[in-house]
Amino acid sequence: MHAPDRPSPLTHPARLILILSLGPTVGLGIGRFAYALVLPDMRDTLGWSYSAAGFMNTINAAGYLAGALAASRLIKRFGLAATVRWGTLACVLSLALCAFSDNFIVLSFARLLAGLGAAAGFVGGGALAATIAQSRPERANFLLSLFYAGPGVGILSSGLVAPFVLQAFGPGSWWIVWWAMTLLAVAMTVPLLLAPLDMSASIGDAAATKFAIRPVLIYLIGYFLFGAGYIAYMTFMIAYVRDAGGGAAAQSAFWSLIGLSAFVTPWVWRRVLALDRGGLSTTIILGVNAIGAALPIFGHSAFLLAISALVFGVAFFAVVGSTTAFVRFNYPPAAWPAGIAAMTIAFGIGQTLGPIAVGAVTDAMGSLSHALNVSAAMLAVGAIAAAFQGRLARKP
Repeated sequence: MHAPDRPSPLTHPARLILILSLGPTVGLGIGRFAYALVLPDMRDTLGWSYSAAGFMNTINAAGYLAGALAASRLIKRFGLAATVRWGTLACVLSLALCAFSDNFIVLSFARLLAGLGAAAGFVGGGALAATIAQSRPERANFLLSLFYAGPGVGILSSGLVAPFVLQAFGPGSWWIVWWAMTLLAVAMTVPLLLAPLDMSASIGDAAATKFAIRPVLIYLIGYFLFGAGYIAYMTFMIAYVRDAGGGAAAQSAFWSLIGLSAFVTPWVWRRVLALDRGGLSTTIILGVNAIGAALPIFGHSAFLLAISALVFGVAFFAVVGSTTAFVRFNYPPAAWPAGIAAMTIAFGIGQTLGPIAVGAVTDAMGSLSHALNVSAAMLAVGAIAAAFQGRLARKP
């Protein structure tokens, strides 16, 4: 791979990657995770069970899985930048659909579309961010972590808006929140459409690159468990805070703390992300993520919930970054899109199965605390699995 020419101030790597991060900001931070903020009101107004509520994230995750499976072909046909932009626009459309209808099928389709767009944009964006970061090899891991902090911006911004919209308009105003999220997403998508993201650097024929599963199977299992475990926390914690007596301010504060954690992630984990030792960096970060998810098990105090949000959030955003660092360390540039797509598929399978399964457990046991127990346990086992992944023999 030929390194890109030294960029001008308008195409500085950090600036471009921050603009690229608006893709996962919209697709994940708002498109997926803002659902947790609206879920309690939707469930009450529309008469959903926890299983039905979980299904909405399951169908979103199924779309994400399908998008991950199709990403390499989309990148080959349309290019990295176009895949990111069209994927993000699909997420914006899905938000608008959620505001238009209370029909379960229409809402399910909207959540499916959000998943498809988010995955395509995420795989394309991750590969493009890795390519841009190579222009500054000494800072590549730090630059990559800027991309993966993107969802935190969406979580923070939606957390500062959604609870107060619900409070202002009262029960049944969930659809107004979706309109607010749509407008927020539109504003964040504009820079992504205007930025000069079509890099001259080539990463080879990504779609034609073979990716062998066997050498990284244990690592993929760990990432699958992360996908299954984190989504329960991110789906049901706002309902947990509300059930514990937290009003709009408490819900906003909790969600915003998770989002704020993203801003320190690049500095907290940059040395860990630089470890070229197989799955070690993922094990460390995922272990901290599991601790954050487990803390609400020990009580409902505001202090404990705040610490949980901070610890969970600061590790959550870095886990995904650690998988891209693993791919970058162990595969040639031409294999990066295929490698990132494989990781995203494992993650997508996990988060497809996680929400509806945990929702069923909650319906059966009658308490959200059981969902959090299962979530923390899966994250811990995922950290252990990643520890068994060694370095791969690099191929030129």
